[in-house]
Amino acid sequence: MVFPAGNDIFAGMSKQLATKEHILDEPLAEALSERYLSYALSTITSRSLPDVRDGLKPVHRRLLYAMRLLKLKPDTGFKKCARVVGDVIGKYHPHGDQAVYDALVRLAQDFSVRYPLIDGQGNFGNIDGDNAAAMRYTEARITKVAEVLMEGLDEDAVDFRTTYDGEEEEPVVFPASFPNLLANGATGIAVGMATSIPPHNAGELIDGLLLIIDLRVGRRQSLTTIQLVNRIPGPDFPTGGLIVEPRENIVQAYATGRGSFRLRARWEKEDLSRGAYQIVITEIPYMVQKSRLIEKIADLISDKKLPILTNVSDESDTSLRIVLEPKSRSVEPRILMESLFKLTDLETRVQLNLNVLDAEKSPRVMSLREALDAFLDHRREVLLRRSKHRLEKIKHRLEVLAGYLVAYLNLDEVIRIIRQEDDPKAELMAVFELSEVQVEAVLNMRLRSLRKLEEIELKKEHKALGEEKSGIKALVESETSQWEVIAADLAELKVMFGPKTDLGKRRSDFSEAPQAEAVPLEAMIEKEPITVICSQMGWVRAIKGHLPAEDEVKYKEGDQPRWRFHAQTTDKLLLFASNGRVYTIGADKLPGGRGHGEPLRLMVELDDQEDIVALLRFKPESRVLVASSAGKGFLAQADRLLASTRQGKQLMNLPAGTVTRVCLAAEGDHVAVLGTNRKLLIYPLDQLPTRGRGQGVSLQRYPKGELADIKTFNLVDGLSWRSGGASGRLRTEYDLERWIGRRGNVGRLVPKGFPSRKSFGEV
Repeated sequence: MVFPAGNDIFAGMSKQLATKEHILDEPLAEALSERYLSYALSTITSRSLPDVRDGLKPVHRRLLYAMRLLKLKPDTGFKKCARVVGDVIGKYHPHGDQAVYDALVRLAQDFSVRYPLIDGQGNFGNIDGDNAAAMRYTEARITKVAEVLMEGLDEDAVDFRTTYDGEEEEPVVFPASFPNLLANGATGIAVGMATSIPPHNAGELIDGLLLIIDLRVGRRQSLTTIQLVNRIPGPDFPTGGLIVEPRENIVQAYATGRGSFRLRARWEKEDLSRGAYQIVITEIPYMVQKSRLIEKIADLISDKKLPILTNVSDESDTSLRIVLEPKSRSVEPRILMESLFKLTDLETRVQLNLNVLDAEKSPRVMSLREALDAFLDHRREVLLRRSKHRLEKIKHRLEVLAGYLVAYLNLDEVIRIIRQEDDPKAELMAVFELSEVQVEAVLNMRLRSLRKLEEIELKKEHKALGEEKSGIKALVESETSQWEVIAADLAELKVMFGPKTDLGKRRSDFSEAPQAEAVPLEAMIEKEPITVICSQMGWVRAIKGHLPAEDEVKYKEGDQPRWRFHAQTTDKLLLFASNGRVYTIGADKLPGGRGHGEPLRLMVELDDQEDIVALLRFKPESRVLVASSAGKGFLAQADRLLASTRQGKQLMNLPAGTVTRVCLAAEGDHVAVLGTNRKLLIYPLDQLPTRGRGQGVSLQRYPKGELADIKTFNLVDGLSWRSGGASGRLRTEYDLERWIGRRGNVGRLVPKGFPSRKSFGEV
């Protein structure tokens, strides 16, 4: 830290601070970088990403371990969640109690976790999104799944580390006989990375694991992702639903560890009397809140964005039941549901990002095969550690038993030494050549154990332990035997949590991916007549009904009318701008008739410096004539002008210095082109080409000036225009022979009486 020279006060402070030993002299950028990196690594490894071996984050692991120490087993009573949370934050997890309680609650929710790890008693929230009761009111204990996850913790199956305060120990990872990572899934956001793993069916995962074991023991020559997907076809969500993702996409997602699954609600049609029916939704997508879903559907009904639906009601009790009432019996159920799938969370995409911590605590994205391999490697390591631990226990017990047997064979001498010798321990070790462990066991032996029957039992135990020791040694030395034991354990696990159990039954089914089809617009929007009004300043509104032309409409002060036409709420409007782009606006999106409306520029992405050239009602299979100020233009099919985004479509390629000047519906058989030099040229409309985009062809040549206006008409009806002045009466010229020529000519001066404004005016 540097202070300005000449400032005695700051200089003195600087000298005083510099004497303190905790002041570090290093660049701020390096200090921030080092500390932020430490924070990022801590977030990644100790908070947000699950371990590939047991599928748990630290907070979940500490919760379950604390409950185990509290002896909250599946066959024992419950304890208050406040007690559990207190132990967790006091011994293992120094974070907020609410965050820990939220983690506990989620592990107990059967609609959030496929295989709950905590058995909750009390209000633990619901699928509507309601929160759980406070921790002082709820109680919990671990489930059988959690018990299986922690099986072997007392047998040196995993490493332990000291807790944050150094007073306790906690497991680094659980032994995890259950494939929890993929069975229950995980979500988390770290620094610069995230994870999203959907839940899967445990029985199917075990089938996939057995395939890999067959490969490792040599019963299979190869194993592809497709073969693995045959056993593990896709996620299995706790709330059910239908997975409609194509199989090839699922295979690709599992092969790379990244992808997504398209999930839909399950529904059925219920027939009512007189040909009426209703739709009942029995399952909704994973992690979708039922109350918000129903609220969204109700909003669509009230906003008339889904007029084919008249009501939605929630009739759920212990099972989910959402009832949809169509407006008419003629509405096809499939069209109604396709509309809801597009507009609501009745269809969602569940992401797959298999980003986890491997055995070395390094984050990386794994494929399905790699995640299963990592789980099996962990199971083998746990098996070896438990076997070696058991060998040590057997070795110790055999040593003790050998001492007991020596004592039985020399019982009288042993009693004499104990009664008469000053140091019986040393004397026994010297006389009978016993180890210290054996002598301690003999000295601590109860008198009742001196029965003859006890000697027989000791010999039986010694023999059984000897045989078990030989078996465990053979297991440790044979990798094939190890995989056979793991396979047997998995088969037993499948019996406990497999498809024949209520918990293990598959809940999410698969269905063919529906073909994308356009839902009729009339099915989405209630058709009503409107009058579209747009002012000179670009303020637009829609007044209900078809107003007569003579009805007066008010505008903002200083504004005046520009466009006014009849339409329906189901219509599309085409907005043409001077930048050569065309935009699409739904008539149902226009503001109501109250007030002066809203600026058109707010509905599309149009710069303030660009002008609005035309606003037309879209007519299918019609044509539009567009022209630039340079006198070039062409015809465009209206069906190709509809744009799906606010950015619109580029229709005209405009050279520098030119703008789009005219856009109008091409109706009639001839076109009249007027230049700013007051030259008029008329020729057949079929001389203009039809294009999708471009500069266009020359409509009229201008030695001086540019294009002023264009009009299409039927030659037999004559050319009409509005005269100048206040009267604005309509004039029509039938004798047009002198102005008829070929496209691209200069033309002749306008007829007598043509207004000086250089436009045909509104006819």
